[in-house]
Amino acid sequence: MAKAKREDDLFAGKGGPAAESGYTAADIEVLEGLEPVRKRPGMYIGGTDERALHHLFAEVLDNAMDEAVAGFADRIDVSLEADGFVSVNDNGRGIPVDAHPKFKTKSALEVILTTLHSGGKFSGKAYKTSGGLHGVGVSVVNALSDVLEVEVARDRTLYRQEYSRGAPKGKLKEVGATPNRRGTKIRFRPDTEIFGERARFRPARVFAMARSKAYLHRGVTIRWKCAAELASEDAPEEAVLHFPGGLADFLAEQFGTRKTVTDQMFSGRIEREGGHGAAEWAVAWTAAGFGEADGFSRSYCNTVPTPDGGTHEAGLRAALTKGLRAYAESAGKAKRAAAISPDDVMAGAGAMISVFLANPEFQGQTKDRLANPEAARLVEQAVRDPFDHWLAAAPKEAERLLEFVIERAEERLRRRKEKEVSRKSAMKKLRLPGKLADCSGAEQEGSELFLVEGDSAGGSAKQARDRRSQAVLPLRGKILNVASASADKIGKNQEISDLLLALGVQTGSKFDLETLRYERVIIMTDADVDGAHIASLLITFFYTAMPALIDAGRLYLALPPLYRLSQGGKTEYAKDEADRDRLLKEEFTGRGKVEISRFKGLGEMMPAQLKETTMDPATRTLARVTLADGARAEAGKLIETLMGRKPELRFQYIQDNAAFAELDL
Repeated sequence: MAKAKREDDLFAGKGGPAAESGYTAADIEVLEGLEPVRKRPGMYIGGTDERALHHLFAEVLDNAMDEAVAGFADRIDVSLEADGFVSVNDNGRGIPVDAHPKFKTKSALEVILTTLHSGGKFSGKAYKTSGGLHGVGVSVVNALSDVLEVEVARDRTLYRQEYSRGAPKGKLKEVGATPNRRGTKIRFRPDTEIFGERARFRPARVFAMARSKAYLHRGVTIRWKCAAELASEDAPEEAVLHFPGGLADFLAEQFGTRKTVTDQMFSGRIEREGGHGAAEWAVAWTAAGFGEADGFSRSYCNTVPTPDGGTHEAGLRAALTKGLRAYAESAGKAKRAAAISPDDVMAGAGAMISVFLANPEFQGQTKDRLANPEAARLVEQAVRDPFDHWLAAAPKEAERLLEFVIERAEERLRRRKEKEVSRKSAMKKLRLPGKLADCSGAEQEGSELFLVEGDSAGGSAKQARDRRSQAVLPLRGKILNVASASADKIGKNQEISDLLLALGVQTGSKFDLETLRYERVIIMTDADVDGAHIASLLITFFYTAMPALIDAGRLYLALPPLYRLSQGGKTEYAKDEADRDRLLKEEFTGRGKVEISRFKGLGEMMPAQLKETTMDPATRTLARVTLADGARAEAGKLIETLMGRKPELRFQYIQDNAAFAELDL
């Protein structure tokens, strides 16, 4: 009876843990308007670093470019001021200023600037193609600016309104007649409360962003102004940016005086009927001179850069590869060209691809990668026929290009064979650790080693892996912190010895990337604090013992989910609480209870779930561990502070940075 009484009290809220903690409905916050943006800016612009700061400028410039691409503007003025302000002024239609039918007391301008997911780019009526898709761009800029001023010249009348941190400082004002002006001007300064006191736009970066837009739309002229004290060789005081040749002009500038494989670059532009899609490209090949073994590719969708590529880049690579193979067959070289891969075609190439789509799908708000399957088809169909004609029109140049690519393919195959021999020899000589479940393939290319914590996670990973290309090495708990351990202790550590044996390498100056037995090393730990600690210890080991592994881009972090959500026959996985809440809101809108299960560790996941979410290259997401240019000294200092032998340095770091920490309950 006593037990039953205690349970009744608990469910009645009498003396239970929740009541004792004071956690009540009053503690539940409801963020309205632009409050979520200021509370969690990283969800909207990817962080609060320099890249995120410049993303604000990109959002405003994208809106002006959308007017130009739609044919309503042909001039954009960009001005960078000494006091931290930047302004973008177009001669387009101007944001509507009449009362919004849903918000009777607000103008459409104020709705756009103060309401997330508002704008004229959802239905496709105002813009056939656009870079802004979510209706959050300019409202996010407004929320994260301490001052934002907007002027709209529309119907021969000038209107003005000022905002501070997302809130209007007054009503929209009618300034007066302006018969010779039209369009929208937005002038803003990023908020130091969000980005820090030293946050400033980099003139060279802003100028480069503006110039790239002029290359991407040959019909626009961008007039640039920069305060004299900010100007430099890379950011002049004044410039007029107009490039009638589009991407071909850009590529010609990039190549400069470098000698190319063919006398003429391959470039062109095709637009779909009705203006609902277009593709523009420029490609040229050089044997050397880029400083990059595989040349470079730069891609854009609706003038928005996609630094991580996507389906439009895949379409370009496919069209060029198929075109060269077809030409080889007609030239009697089909057998030699059979091994040509897209990587061989793009080796030594400078490639530019820009597409315009009515409904682009990007991965993430910052739009780093294009995901539309139809973009690959659009580009491949647009490029293939012109490329065939380009090759046929200049047989001697086509022959040189074909030989250039075939040589790259033969060199790649030769190196692969050497690595196979080396890896097979290494496997015969090495005493591999007993817990290692090695892959069956002998090639280094395509092989992966997963480092997992414990035998339980290792058992699931071994069942979930692709045995031909994926190896699994379970580690016993948390490995040694090499930043604070002596050399003697490191040398005697069994876990580190097993890891080095599995990798087939030595540490320090004796590390040789050629002897590495796997193409990728993937740290796969639980999606919790302990897992993050183990990952930090492993990254510290690799950074300290073999930094060349990181420099070569061979070290990765697996990103397993934390939650599984299911409703009826539908199942989704969430990486964290925020992702879980987003999926509940966006994906599970029907009736019926949504079952939510939280994974306590990788060992609790069924092998099929682990394969689908974390190990299968077709469905997983990996985070590559990289080190920014010039950041090695700073990284070394940070590792010494956080992982080194002096606790007072960690204590000081916590004191200096505790103000930025927030508690989520």
